Amino acid sequence: MKEKNTILVVDDDQAHGTMLRTLLTGWGYDITEADDGSAAIEKVHEQAFDLILMDIRMVTVSGLQALTEIKAFNPAIPVILMTAYSSAETAVEALKQGAYDYLTKPLDFDELRFALERAMDYKRLKEENRLLRESLESHFDRRNIIGHSPAMVKLMETVAQVAPSEATVLITGESGTGKEMIAGAIHFNSRRRDGPFVRLNCAAVTETLLESELFGHERGAFTGAEKKREGRFRQAHGGSLFLDEISEMSLAMQVKLLRVLQEREITRVGGEEVITVDVRIIAATNKDLLEGIQAGRFREDLYYRLNVVTLNVPPLRERREDIPLLAQHFLKMFSEKNRKEIKGFTPQAMDRLLKYSWPGNVRELMNAIERGVVLSRSEYLDEEELSLIPEDNSLSWQVWPKDAIPADMPLDEVEKATILKTLDLTAGNKSEAARRLGVTRRTLHKKLKLYGVMS
Repeated sequence: MKEKNTILVVDDDQAHGTMLRTLLTGWGYDITEADDGSAAIEKVHEQAFDLILMDIRMVTVSGLQALTEIKAFNPAIPVILMTAYSSAETAVEALKQGAYDYLTKPLDFDELRFALERAMDYKRLKEENRLLRESLESHFDRRNIIGHSPAMVKLMETVAQVAPSEATVLITGESGTGKEMIAGAIHFNSRRRDGPFVRLNCAAVTETLLESELFGHERGAFTGAEKKREGRFRQAHGGSLFLDEISEMSLAMQVKLLRVLQEREITRVGGEEVITVDVRIIAATNKDLLEGIQAGRFREDLYYRLNVVTLNVPPLRERREDIPLLAQHFLKMFSEKNRKEIKGFTPQAMDRLLKYSWPGNVRELMNAIERGVVLSRSEYLDEEELSLIPEDNSLSWQVWPKDAIPADMPLDEVEKATILKTLDLTAGNKSEAARRLGVTRRTLHKKLKLYGVMS
């Protein structure tokens, strides 16, 4: 794995170049040097660089000329220009030709370091967005998602309507249903598709650091803040910010987020500068926010700010028609990844996939297929490779929260209550109820007779 970022330093002032090499090496960068714009162009053709730090005034080929050539060859490389002869016209021309930033000599080392880190973050975000686009393209069909079940068709029709707007979106659904993929589909089908798509899992960051993650901080703002840092809102400027597990945000942070949504302004931790941000918010949760409001864990005013449009991603058990399509997609993907030629599933293997309740949803299905591919020894995935999926999987957990079942209830009463509840959820559709319960229609008929229920 690549550990250090590589910077091409282009400067015809030997003393200044030596100073930069010493400084940047001390900051942990790998340095390659060139003394003219022409040499810089040659080196860019020879090897990949994470960033270019280049003087503007050079004898043979100037920095602006080299910038044009470099951007034509590889527009993804961030280029920071330096000059001792600064002017507004030069700065505008540099930025117009694609420079990431523009610094004046003598360099302010703190400003230089901040510019380098910000450029590296920008490059990383662009690479993440590229990988996510590829992931979306590989996981989604022409309607931007795998699935032809009525629930998914309806969901994607709504996504198609919502994506071009600027509306804040709240995505709900169980863990593993693909809420982040839906958020990505919204962003990449919006007018902001060329802007950054920045993600933050609110539950993965401690409360004390969440404010800094969102809004950034000034150097010395708190213990350990050794340098200025841009937050996710600033990183997402001109694009979309996906806030996953929004329900885990503290009430104090909810107040600050609400203010940003209202004012579209942020202030870095420890700073006073008010910064305007142009960001579309897409939030997600696997919890009931209305219950959170009643329990005093979530602000009602923030809920209504986020809940302009709500999209619910259905669990896999409610769109079983999509299981064969998803399974075949993952089979192809992991077969190619593991260099295996697996053509499909045996009938027994597919039967097991269809009967299982998938509490972990699409993520669990994907993991099960990957494990099966790794273990497979033939051209067709058999149930033996799916042995970790239970054969007789009761779906009682779907309809009865664990705490709702009395500990001393007889087992036959639990089964009867589960069957009746499932029939109620399916409006009396016995075929659908049998499918949800993971039994045949004949077995369900026998159970109904046993419990004296008319069938």
